[in-house]
Amino acid sequence: MNIHFSRDSIIQRSLMDQYFGRMQSLMNNKDLPARIRFLLQDTVELRENNWVPRKAFIDNGPKTINQIRQDAVKDLGVFIPPMNQGMRMDFFLEGPFMPNRIKLDRETLGGLADMFGQMPGSGIGTGPGVIQDRFSPTLGRHRTNPLFNGHSGHMASQPQSQFDLGMKPFIKSNQGQNQHFHNQNQNHSNQQQAQSKDMPPRFKKGQLSADEISLRPAQSFLMNKNQVPKLQPQIPTMIPPSAQPPRTQTPPLGQPPQLGLKTNPPLIQEKPQKTTKKPAPAKEELLKMTESIVTEYLNSKNMEEAVSGVKEMKAPKHFLPEMLSKIILCSLERTDEDREQASTLIHTLRTEGFITGENFMQALLNVLDQCPKIEVDIPLVKSYLAQFASRAVIAELVSVAELAHPLENGNHFPLFLLCLQQASKLKDREWLTDLFQQSKVNMQKMLPEIDQNKDRMLEVLEGKGLNFLFPLLKLEKELLKQIKADPSPQAIYKWIKDNISPKLHTDKGFINILMTSFLQYIFAELGVNEDDEQLASPSKEQLDEEKQLLLFFKPVMQKFLHDHTDLQVSALYSLQVHCNANAFPKGMLLRYFVNFYDMEIIEEEGFLAWKEDISQEFPGKGKALFQVNQWLTWLETAEEEESEEEAD
Repeated sequence: MNIHFSRDSIIQRSLMDQYFGRMQSLMNNKDLPARIRFLLQDTVELRENNWVPRKAFIDNGPKTINQIRQDAVKDLGVFIPPMNQGMRMDFFLEGPFMPNRIKLDRETLGGLADMFGQMPGSGIGTGPGVIQDRFSPTLGRHRTNPLFNGHSGHMASQPQSQFDLGMKPFIKSNQGQNQHFHNQNQNHSNQQQAQSKDMPPRFKKGQLSADEISLRPAQSFLMNKNQVPKLQPQIPTMIPPSAQPPRTQTPPLGQPPQLGLKTNPPLIQEKPQKTTKKPAPAKEELLKMTESIVTEYLNSKNMEEAVSGVKEMKAPKHFLPEMLSKIILCSLERTDEDREQASTLIHTLRTEGFITGENFMQALLNVLDQCPKIEVDIPLVKSYLAQFASRAVIAELVSVAELAHPLENGNHFPLFLLCLQQASKLKDREWLTDLFQQSKVNMQKMLPEIDQNKDRMLEVLEGKGLNFLFPLLKLEKELLKQIKADPSPQAIYKWIKDNISPKLHTDKGFINILMTSFLQYIFAELGVNEDDEQLASPSKEQLDEEKQLLLFFKPVMQKFLHDHTDLQVSALYSLQVHCNANAFPKGMLLRYFVNFYDMEIIEEEGFLAWKEDISQEFPGKGKALFQVNQWLTWLETAEEEESEEEAD
């Protein structure tokens, strides 16, 4: 027989799997009460067992009174007769040996009186959930009771347990209310009617079958919860008689019977409640605390007290930028010395691990956003903020690149240039130049978009006194003028020595500018225009003049290129860019390569290194290789032959 599952049934099963998967995760959640977790576990296991209940669960259900009596006969050999006319509770309650002070009325015990027959000694057996009283004959093996020894002597009193105190409301002190038990002339039917009237509804005869009667105590029999201490169990632990030690003393007759309880039930330790953390202070409160700390610090100059105050604030991380902004704002209207002290406080907080460079940059940008409003009262606010930024760079709280990134494209212009000015004043030019070159910051991008060109950048830097940061930019503009004014090698070398730092003599940018200036001068001296046909086929006179000019500048070029292969490669790239700008006139690049090689301006290693270099920084490399590739192959072969001859 083929069974076909519909699409809906598959979807429902998938959803059911999701539900039970969620129940499985909740079952393992230790934060839930154990009762809920066990209920979830029972449900999950029931599904895994194809919805068949466990045998233990079936056997441990509620038992009827008849089943309890049968178990008592089977397990203990104790017969519990049912309630009848010949065996009444009144006989025991009204007997001559029963003191008046312990006589109980049926109304107090409710349905329990009829359920267990209300016979002294008519215990229902032992086991979990069975209530033992001191009249039970099953306890005779463990203790003696004068009531069943034929006399009613005085018994030693016993301290009342908490359960005893809880039982007191069930014993009425007014003996006049027990008149129902003194009337022995009532017939059996009236007695049963009274009993049925006093019983809870679930124990009334004729309404529930015997199989439906549970051993759960009647509602009226529950102890008063208000009388039970919070840490005490509301329902005491029942223990079987076999587990009780022998007793030699019984409580006096005035006390309620002991129900097989331990004298002092163990305390149930409640799970300690999780201590709720003190809520963090509000933002306004933190700002007031910050302002108070900064004001006190600027007045007293006590750094330790200020740092301790910040530590005691326990400000959350997200508040740190606002805290730093408040420190900066509180010092803007004060003296230069106070602003310097505020910067020192910020750097100390970084040293102590309270803040980071990122927090400082966020704080600086927050204050910059408020500049339009602040400038009304403090016109030099950007200069003051530049002091904070420059001191942060000097203290290595932030780097030049980190400071420059949010200020690109002229954002908050000219703040970045003001920061460089302040750093130059606080340190020195040489230190700032090295630091700026290491940062690889593109100065043109720091200007407004309309000013992002070399000429405008040089003009702006000269106006701010920062042109020393770009000495090569000045060299590119001035060197060609100097060569035209006096092209002698001695004059050129002297001008370079006087105007260019020795550190830049081995800089690739400097070599690029030097070679470009020489090539532009030679090109101009030949009197050839870019569109002139003579570029492709120069005359013999032009070729000779070109060679003479190269020989004339040879000492200067050799001075800076000799024994520097990387600088020689830069010189060849300058030649490549020059030829590319003139559309690679036929034979021009090869001609210069041969002259440089013959004049020993560029060595073999320099040519081969240029050939192997794959840099895309300079345009025209492919066309250049096409023109000189054959010559480079010859050069490489000739070098190998010379190496073999030297080896022989």
